[in-house]
Amino acid sequence: MKNYDLVVVGGGPAGYNCAQYAAKNGLSVALFEKEKLGGTCLNAGCIPTKSLLYSAKIFHYAVEAAEGYGIRVGQAALDHAAVMAQKDAVVERLVQGVASGLRKCGVDVFTGEAAVEKKDGAFVVTGGTESVRAASLILASGSVPAIPPIPGAKEGLEAGYVVTSNELLRIQDAPKRLVIVGGGVIGIEMACYFSQAGSRVTVIDILDKILGESDREISSLLQSVMTKQGVKFRLGAQVRAIEKGRIVYDMGGKTQEEKFDTLLLCTGRRPNLAVKGLEELGLAIERGAIVTDEKCCTNVPNVYAIGDVNGRMMLAHVGYREGEVAANIILGRKDIMDYSAVCSVVYTQPEAAFVGMSEEQAKTAGIDYVVKMAPINFSGRHMVENGLSNGLCKILVDKAKNIIIGASILSAYSSEYVYALALMIQNKIPVESILRTVFPHPTVCEIIREALLS
Repeated sequence: MKNYDLVVVGGGPAGYNCAQYAAKNGLSVALFEKEKLGGTCLNAGCIPTKSLLYSAKIFHYAVEAAEGYGIRVGQAALDHAAVMAQKDAVVERLVQGVASGLRKCGVDVFTGEAAVEKKDGAFVVTGGTESVRAASLILASGSVPAIPPIPGAKEGLEAGYVVTSNELLRIQDAPKRLVIVGGGVIGIEMACYFSQAGSRVTVIDILDKILGESDREISSLLQSVMTKQGVKFRLGAQVRAIEKGRIVYDMGGKTQEEKFDTLLLCTGRRPNLAVKGLEELGLAIERGAIVTDEKCCTNVPNVYAIGDVNGRMMLAHVGYREGEVAANIILGRKDIMDYSAVCSVVYTQPEAAFVGMSEEQAKTAGIDYVVKMAPINFSGRHMVENGLSNGLCKILVDKAKNIIIGASILSAYSSEYVYALALMIQNKIPVESILRTVFPHPTVCEIIREALLS
């Protein structure tokens, strides 16, 4: 049995990035992955959805080109099968890239479902016919779709007319009528793509707004844009039953139904605790997730939990950073995980991006804040490339400290410049210092300065 400094269970973003980082810093590392390297993000999440959404964006631009930009093109059409083939090719290349990166760093990768046990003061992990021993164990087993107890949901999944995002991302024919139960990020992104692909899309959610706890003003603006794009919303709706071809729900005091060809369940994800031997380790579990501190440590010495399995923030980029923190603690370095300025992006057309506190969260925390806002039409570049739109940059400033505590944006490219706001929030940069910074012109990110000057 080979000995390692560290064994990582799970080859998703948190796991593979952690393994690479630890190996680059001198640790001997083994990684176990039961399916494909890249995890949900690369194989059935972030990357494939962005591939579909980029195709939808190009299609949108082609349709709009002749109307406002002086471009004459033939009749544009979105070929869903070709879009899916492109998506598969991108995913395959990136999966190969992850495998190559791990090899170059000297990480030993084992394929097979892992079983863990503590033995003689170390951790033994077995996958298939391979067993290894390590002084430290990092759990990065990810998450799985959460299936709500809706009557008929289980039967629909078994029959195939109800799907999760995993199955929808493999569907070869865009359904004529697509009902999406769940108005969170995944549901809204799928609504954006499939409405462009020709599906009649209806989003049903129990909340009275889309995108969960995100800023209400921005989410309402996005909902308005998507409604104009043809997506129907049924919010504040309680689903009662799912049958083949129809869903029954209560809304506004009335029982209603919606017909569908395919129904997508997008009701969140839950940590994947289905790792053999996990229960015997004696890990503290709360609300179905492994409890961790700011160093990603669990209650069991030398065991760490990173990524979706700790339930902190189910975002790939959070998992990346958590893996680095855990590796640094093992290496004896000082480090902590800071969740105060984590960006979240919805890759619709236009994009919605959030970082720090929403206005609702600031109110709950009792912070005395001021709202700084600017319409995205103040950005010359955005106007040139997108025309008049109802996008917005909304920034919350702590009055007493004069620092930014949160921001919400609806605009093209918001995913590419929200990071600047994350830096400002995390490093508590005073507003006056930000305003002394020279922003490039013409850029969409200038809207940050315009909002702060409002």
